[in-house]
Amino acid sequence: MKTPSASSAPVSIPLVVLTVHRNGMITVTKDGTVLPPPAHSMWRRSSLPEIIETASERRTIPVWVEAHETDGTSFTDLFPAQPQHHEERAESKPRHAAPDPQLAEIRAEGLIPGEDIAFAPVTGHIDAAKDGTVRALLDPTEYPNVREVVLVGRVSGTLAVRRLG
Repeated sequence: MKTPSASSAPVSIPLVVLTVHRNGMITVTKDGTVLPPPAHSMWRRSSLPEIIETASERRTIPVWVEAHETDGTSFTDLFPAQPQHHEERAESKPRHAAPDPQLAEIRAEGLIPGEDIAFAPVTGHIDAAKDGTVRALLDPTEYPNVREVVLVGRVSGTLAVRRLG
């Protein structure tokens, strides 16, 4: 008869629940305990990478993430632990001062105040301002062949195509 070993113990993965509010702010809990945002700020949609980093203890443990949107939809995803954290890898390489990027500014109107705006190439997400406008910054050195970007309001469906430079 086989005896269970310590390695056959069930694995417990923390559950991180994101509740999106109409104003674009997010309440975050980890296993039922509120996960506070950094000092003097609020969790927003654009905070997702930082939320994952914090909840997963800098990606040293896996986490289940369950997001509840304002329209009643929800999604769940597993963010696995990473064997070696990217900061540890970065410290092993010599650091060279990079020049300040020359950012391209992209603006659009007609958006819902505070809504999440996607821009393509999707390099991140930003929130619309209180007046329904958006200002996105793109580093052309990271995307040298990009000549146009698309901004999409995730709630309003507003679509804006803008040429760079």
